[in-house]
Amino acid sequence: MAAPAGDAGGASASASSATVSGASAPTECHRIDGDTPAAAKVAVIGGGPAGLMAAEVLAAGGARVDLYDAMPSVGRKFLLAGKGGLNLTHGEPLKDFCARYGPRTEEVGAWLEVLPPAAVRDWAEGLGVSTFVGSSGRVFPTDLKAAPLLRAWLHRLRTAGVGFHSRHRWQGWAEDGALRFATPQGERAAKADAVVLALGGASWPQLGSDGAWTAPLAARGVETAPLLPSNCGFDVGHAGQPIGWSEHFRERFAGAPIKPVVLAFTDRHGAQFRRQGEFVVTATGIEGSLVYAASSALRDEIAAEGAATIHLDLLPDRSAEFVAAEVGRPRGPRTLATQLRSRLGITGVKAALLYEVLGKEAMHDPVQLAAACKALPLRLVSPRPIAEAISTVGGVRLQSLDERLMLRAVPSVFCAGEMLDWEAPTGGYLLTASMASGRVAGQGALDWLAGRATVP
Repeated sequence: MAAPAGDAGGASASASSATVSGASAPTECHRIDGDTPAAAKVAVIGGGPAGLMAAEVLAAGGARVDLYDAMPSVGRKFLLAGKGGLNLTHGEPLKDFCARYGPRTEEVGAWLEVLPPAAVRDWAEGLGVSTFVGSSGRVFPTDLKAAPLLRAWLHRLRTAGVGFHSRHRWQGWAEDGALRFATPQGERAAKADAVVLALGGASWPQLGSDGAWTAPLAARGVETAPLLPSNCGFDVGHAGQPIGWSEHFRERFAGAPIKPVVLAFTDRHGAQFRRQGEFVVTATGIEGSLVYAASSALRDEIAAEGAATIHLDLLPDRSAEFVAAEVGRPRGPRTLATQLRSRLGITGVKAALLYEVLGKEAMHDPVQLAAACKALPLRLVSPRPIAEAISTVGGVRLQSLDERLMLRAVPSVFCAGEMLDWEAPTGGYLLTASMASGRVAGQGALDWLAGRATVP
């Protein structure tokens, strides 16, 4: 995907002129206004929402900021997220919003105290982009587009003095503590007083996030969790059969939406998921918003048990008794397909899915067919590859960081965004928390630098 005109691609200054870094002694810093370090140089690595927000905070705090990104321009995944309408955040109450982060509710909730959802809307307004709350509670820019917001954001950052360095892929640290970058002109080194890493997870690697940062961090003693897909699709499979659908079903219905439907799932511990929505049939399984909502539980169940079985209510507006009565009604000369269409409204992909899962013999058993219409079992055997996922879980373990998001093993280095070990559902939750973590890390770096600053 092409980045919008005017983003970071045209600001590719040499990194070799930057100053002193992380593992080596910092340059002398001087306080201004009592606590802000003047002349401190900070490297922000990663030009997604978390990195851009960290750069904004740092520049506003008086630091000299250089932002490095591996791609020709920044914000590429941000632009992709806005392709169908940029979902910035969600309008639900903050307590409910924080609960969306599962086992990381407490930690992410602390970030959201710094940048709550309402503040994200105010921030967008400050860039000249008005927002509205949709019928689902999701918050969007009025024009639904990501590019105007990104352009305004980058203009603000450049005006604040942030320097952008494109096509700089971070390689870790040199022996003297300098940051190493691979560039089209060869390897270059840069030094800074503090570093904010906002390198993303491992989904959509063609947009810049490939998870390669785990190796240099591990070499410095940073504990990470394996990167896994989140908000992802799944492959179906029947025991003893190849993964995926039959050739007939795949060729006719891959890409078809199934709606409305209720997806129900009970994991090995008895925890239940049940929600109405829609999903899409893929060449090998299922994906879409309803599937993404259950993806973390399904992924973990498959990892533990080898498979996860969901049940689909294909007729959520009809009772089981009504469905049983209509399926059992004598149909005379009419075909089963005609009866399902005329009595229950089941046609197309829903009818084909029943045939695919039940088989011809069970389809002609009224008891089995009625039960399947209300609870069709679908066996999921694997999540789709991480490169296809909307987001990831895993990465830098939160216990490896202090409350400022500074690495305990590498003082002066801060981390933010999706490279941290947390996950969120779609609906604006991932973007809001990523930006909030960037703000926490940026402020944390300022506070750390202020603590090390000296007065002449």
